[in-house]
Amino acid sequence: MISIGIIGAGIVGERIIKQIQQESHVEIKTVYDQQTERLTEISEAYGIPMAKSVEEVLHSDINWVYIATPPAFHAEIAELAASAGINILCEKPLAHNVEGGELMAASVQNNRVRTAMHFPLMYKPAVREMAKRIKGGDIGKVVRVELQTFFPDWPRLWQQNPWIGSRSQGGFVREVFPHYFQLMNRLFGELSFTSHHITYPEQADKCETGLIAHGVTAQEIPFLLTGISGIGQKELLQFKVYGEQGVLTLENWSNLYESKKGEDRQEITEFEQVPSLFEEMNNQSTFLVNFDEGLVIQCYIDHLLAE
Repeated sequence: MISIGIIGAGIVGERIIKQIQQESHVEIKTVYDQQTERLTEISEAYGIPMAKSVEEVLHSDINWVYIATPPAFHAEIAELAASAGINILCEKPLAHNVEGGELMAASVQNNRVRTAMHFPLMYKPAVREMAKRIKGGDIGKVVRVELQTFFPDWPRLWQQNPWIGSRSQGGFVREVFPHYFQLMNRLFGELSFTSHHITYPEQADKCETGLIAHGVTAQEIPFLLTGISGIGQKELLQFKVYGEQGVLTLENWSNLYESKKGEDRQEITEFEQVPSLFEEMNNQSTFLVNFDEGLVIQCYIDHLLAE
């Protein structure tokens, strides 16, 4: 049985609360957020006891803590949790930067606590099916991987808060790209970037508005990444794996399509059921993304955000 405390009651934190309340083997013991009004709202809406501080969460009767704060606070909270012997589920990205991520990875190793990161793509049936078809050779030899992301607004209209659009902590490279980096890492090994170009607005405190990058995977498969915001179209995210016999496209997180030569693409709609994140945590699965793996993704982020 997982007993968990939640630190951070923003939009993502609330989503996790809703997910947990559908799980039979997870109990939320307490929740904390610096914003008292928001904390009260979440506590009353979901019937969860409020804590008055991070320390109170960590001293409650829990065996896991979920860190759902902005990235700048991840390292400090994780070190406190590890010192208290509490297992840690952390929102992505791992930290504010590589240095913070290294402190987190070292702290959990020294204190021998278990870790997991919240990468929802890893627990989507469509993504597991995509991985199975790639590894099973359904599309033949993989010759290219592409990620294309288009955002009419950033921050997205449902995610309006000060830090998500800031250069110091926000932007789509930190918020969206890690999901796909993790998937690429699992499918094709570590990534090596050969070049990238990032565009920032004139306002020094605002996050990136565009990115183009390319490189190769550990298997020498070329990849291309593009991202742009503030454009006149509907939001679209496409992760495409090109093979000699077919192409697989994961569109807008969970819609999977397969293309064959000379044929229109076909949507794949039948999937095997997969364990949830919390089922994997409860079973101590090796499938979980730990902090060491999260640190690899953090290195990609820091590299791309360098001007």
